Amino acid sequence: MGPEGIKQTIQTGKDTITIETGRLAKQADGSVVLTCGKTMLLATVVAAKEVKDDTDFLPLSVDYKEKYAATGKFPGGFFKREGKPSDYEILISRLVDRALRPLFPDDFHAEVQVQITLISGENDILPDAYAALAASAAITVSDIPFHGPISEVRVARINGEYVINPSQSELENADLDLMVAASMKDIVMVEGESKEVSEEVMLNALKAAHEAIKGQCQAQLELASKVEKAQTKREYCHETNDEELRADMMNCCYQPCYDFALTGNPNKHERSDSFDAILENYLSKYTEEELETITPLAKRYFHDIERKAVRDAILIERKRLDGRKLNEIRPIWTEVDVLPSTHGSAIFTRGETQALVTVTLGTKLDEQTIDGAVVEGTSNFMLHYNFPSFATGEIKANRGVSRREIGHGNLAERALKSMIPNGDDNPYTIRVVSDILESNGSSSMASVCGGTLALLDSGVKMKKPVAGIAMGLITDNETGKYAVLSDILGDEDHLGDMDFKVTGTRDGITACQMDIKVDGLSYDVLTEALEQARLGRLHILDEMAKTITEPRADYKDTVPRIEKLVIPKDFIGAVIGPGGKVVQEIQKSTGTVIVITEEKDCGIVEIASTDKEGLENAKSKIRGIVAIPEVGEVYKGVVKSVMAFGAFVEILPGKDGLLHISEIDWKHLDSMDGVLKEGDTIDVKLIDIDPKTNKLRLSHKVLLPKPEGYVEKPERPASHGNNGAKNTRKRDNGNPKRK
Repeated sequence: MGPEGIKQTIQTGKDTITIETGRLAKQADGSVVLTCGKTMLLATVVAAKEVKDDTDFLPLSVDYKEKYAATGKFPGGFFKREGKPSDYEILISRLVDRALRPLFPDDFHAEVQVQITLISGENDILPDAYAALAASAAITVSDIPFHGPISEVRVARINGEYVINPSQSELENADLDLMVAASMKDIVMVEGESKEVSEEVMLNALKAAHEAIKGQCQAQLELASKVEKAQTKREYCHETNDEELRADMMNCCYQPCYDFALTGNPNKHERSDSFDAILENYLSKYTEEELETITPLAKRYFHDIERKAVRDAILIERKRLDGRKLNEIRPIWTEVDVLPSTHGSAIFTRGETQALVTVTLGTKLDEQTIDGAVVEGTSNFMLHYNFPSFATGEIKANRGVSRREIGHGNLAERALKSMIPNGDDNPYTIRVVSDILESNGSSSMASVCGGTLALLDSGVKMKKPVAGIAMGLITDNETGKYAVLSDILGDEDHLGDMDFKVTGTRDGITACQMDIKVDGLSYDVLTEALEQARLGRLHILDEMAKTITEPRADYKDTVPRIEKLVIPKDFIGAVIGPGGKVVQEIQKSTGTVIVITEEKDCGIVEIASTDKEGLENAKSKIRGIVAIPEVGEVYKGVVKSVMAFGAFVEILPGKDGLLHISEIDWKHLDSMDGVLKEGDTIDVKLIDIDPKTNKLRLSHKVLLPKPEGYVEKPERPASHGNNGAKNTRKRDNGNPKRK
């Protein structure tokens, strides 16, 4: 047995959670193992002892990783080892990062790395609800300065009840699913989705989550009180300040910044240039030698002065940088069907933020496969968000998809997905792509609005249009003043105290994301922000409705039509054929894409094609394969082979019958020479099915007029062997006498 660790137990709803330190990863500055049932997370934190030159921010990195061995699985791919983080892992990393980052001291600039690893998992238990608790506990038991602890829980509303950390199966019945992070005092981060819930339901969910979090924070404090290392936080000095310079800059630069903040300039780059000019004007009084020392400090102080001036202008004058009122939305213009070859497209522009959004409709083969250690399955709706550097007039190397792009795309996807129809109302796999062409605040919400427009343009039968808005907040703890801002600019996000994104229909909220940068945000302020967001959302929906209100009546010509056939389960193999030969041949000959799945006691065949004739041909071929031959039915058959005694004719795909020489015509035929050849088509009637062998007997003559004076003769018994293959005797079979 190894050393005894230090443990603390937490009861959260139905969960009994244990956090332990002192046994694993002891060379990290802080480490804990969180256990809940069979789920175990190892969280570690390490902070650098020295700070790199010219670092004036917190270089924090948070990485969440799932080990496939944790649930007894092999990783996919050729190498069979964990590779780059999945989108799911990145999204959890972002959730934890956003919760932790505001709680480090403002003047602490040492590089900090937090790593959370799933080392044991259960298939129905979602570990993301425990990741932030584990990370915060690791920091709390270390000597790293931290204004925590914090924790994070999932709260869902299931059958009208708020449930903390529900299982994955329980979430299927939820109409609200939120991740909420908070300290003992305040909520610091929210993200989630819902099915058109009210603002009141959202607030009650936040309160329920916060109550659970308070107990988890208290448990971390109790654990830390037992750890000697956590009693004294490390000393640091990461900033060297010049208080005389700071005071002089405040005296010289504050008023010009304040005055410019009131000019109401809507142009982002002009505003930036004007603020830069104020700083340059101040620095012009120093020599080049003095500037080498002063400039780094001056830039930092000027940022603080600009922030205070802009915030004061909003709180005192109730006027924003671009001249708008607090609840005013920037001008909006929209357009659909802008890209003729796409399945759906739209441009959504709000102020200086612009999104070009496209929709592509595909088949079941285009579904996204999700293969995680815990979460697995498929998804037929995805939204991808791209943020090129030219959107802000910058030059940056293209290094692949960033974590920010994944996070913004996920938020927009969650906002829209509950309004995407299921089942027969939507046979397609849908991919929405939002390319940001301009950005000055809330490009993720532009993606939601543009996504709605593009989906309507594509003909997807959305239940209701969805719009999104980003809310901001400016507060002053000394005076108690605050201002809630609608449709925030990038500057207002950067200089403000809250970024609260809310999406929804006219009837309720579908998704939200909130990051709070200050202590003491009351529920009264949140209530006001939610109501102001609701009114702003309705305004945006009205503007969108000027362009399009309903889904396109029919899909565009470029969209593959998908038709569904339901076949008996026993016929799935016949449609696929040996090694897929049959279905591949149908696809090749008809130019279609065919997907076959098994559901309960039947097979579902989806046929997709932009060619209507090819679609009908494929349907006909498949119906032929699954059809059951019926005595008395007439078929258009194809001659497959010709024998001395008759011909074998395919009446349905894979179903042949014998057309005996005596059943071809009313007149007597001496031989098959010149009568039929392979590939000929001939109408035949199924006259008999052998009950023992299921062999089919066909007749063509019964479809012909009977000769005048024809006299039926009794049929003489004869042995046909293999469908008549061994019968070499000629039979009159009721034919007219020879003359």
